[in-house]
Amino acid sequence: MLLVDLSTPIENSPPELPEFLRTEIEYSDHDQGAAQIEQMFGVPKRLLRDEEGWAVEEVRRLGTHNSTHVDAPWHYNSRIRGKRAETIDELPLEWFFGRGVVVDATAIGDGEPVRVEDFEASFAASHHALEPRDIVLVRTGRDEFYRQPDYIARGPAVTADATRWLFERGVRVMGIDAWGWDGPLHFQAEAAKQADAPGVFWAAHQADLPYSQIERLVNLSELPPTGFQVACFPLKIVGASAAPARVVGILP
Repeated sequence: MLLVDLSTPIENSPPELPEFLRTEIEYSDHDQGAAQIEQMFGVPKRLLRDEEGWAVEEVRRLGTHNSTHVDAPWHYNSRIRGKRAETIDELPLEWFFGRGVVVDATAIGDGEPVRVEDFEASFAASHHALEPRDIVLVRTGRDEFYRQPDYIARGPAVTADATRWLFERGVRVMGIDAWGWDGPLHFQAEAAKQADAPGVFWAAHQADLPYSQIERLVNLSELPPTGFQVACFPLKIVGASAAPARVVGILP
């Protein structure tokens, strides 16, 4: 089988990235490890292979949403359908491994809607019969810009109606290769202020549905429209609204 890595690397952020989006990792090399071993146990480096000790890393800053990650319902609202929303550690593992299907939204502009009819047309073209627990991945091509400062401002917007349509057909995990499922926040903010009404900003997130989103995927172009599986298990962070995941496409 062929494995396709659909996850962004977790690495130190460039200096221009806003603080709330930053990832910070401190690296200790083998010389530092040898010094630690001598300090802790009195073993000089001459007694270590190649006079080297362990290499270790400390993650100083890593937001649960700052890499390829899986959102839990708790991220959207405290209550979903009248019940306390589930956190990432409370979701069933069965959600995060299943048949995958790619929806091509590369022709849809930044901030423009991805509608029900776009999903219907894509599934018809790929002859994919949607089944419960399928994992639906929206390919926008915006992963090309994930290292760029304006990555957050790129991508189409999956509508709340389209999200509900997928959920009603048994889909519990859906993902996108852009910064967010609902599209760039500044487009949403402007629309919400013009409408002066709730349900415009973050409409798909706050659609009152107990489902998970995968955001900031990459390499969806390496997958066929259908005929593969997806593994997207999130880290088990207790009480968290999301968790980083190593998302992998599995092709026969």
